[in-house]
This record gives sequence, structure tokens and C-alpha cells, in this order.
Amino acid sequence: MAASSHAEVERLGSGSYVSLTTFRRDGTAVATPVWVSRDGDHLFVWTEATSGKVKRIRNGARVLLAPCDSRGGLQGSQVEGSARVLDDAADIAHVERLHRAKYGLQYRVFDLFAQVFRRNRGGHVALELSLT
Repeated sequence: MAASSHAEVERLGSGSYVSLTTFRRDGTAVATPVWVSRDGDHLFVWTEATSGKVKRIRNGARVLLAPCDSRGGLQGSQVEGSARVLDDAADIAHVERLHRAKYGLQYRVFDLFAQVFRRNRGGHVALELSLT
């Protein structure tokens, strides 16, 4: 990976939120603020398996990434990337550990509420994000 791409991964992975823009079949962009963790030159997201962003990524890997606030307000420039859905239990557990280490108590509280009020019966997946 080029030094500039490595710097972009660091920039995106250092913040609390990243705006993950995925694309519908008709090309319409859909941006979603997500928690993001970094491992090496990849960024990772943990999300519900039945979420819209997962469906859109399964139809097309192209994404746009930018640092953002919790409401999705961009706080920097967007970069092109690609996403891959990881639904293997070991991959999901790895991303959960990354998120737990980065977000600490905030992640634990979120996970507790998700377990208590489990509205998602489809489980979770991880998304691996790479810059292009």
C-alpha cells in the first residue's frame, strides 16, 4: 500500500465515526455513520447482517469513506474504497475485539442493549473496507 493510502487509513481509522457511503442498484448513494476499527491497512465495521448497507455491498463493493460525526456530518474529504462482507464467526469475533478495544465501555453498553432488545434476529457480520 502506498504511503498516502496508509496515511488515509490512519486518518479514517483514528476517528470515532466514518461515513460509509454505499450504492443502490440504480446508483443512488446512501451514507451511514458507523463505528470503525483499524487493523493494519484495513478498516472494519461491525453491523447487522440484514442491514441495508450489507445488502448494497453484496450487490456492489464500491464505497466512499470520510471522517464524520455521530450524525453523519462530514469532517473531511471522501476517499474511494471497496467493501467485503465477512460472515465467518472468527472474522466477526476479531472485529468485535477491535471495536471493544477501541470503544471500551461505550461498546459494552451498546452490545448489552443490543442483546436485551435484540431486534435483529439475523445476527451480525463484519465489513472489511479497503482503499482503492
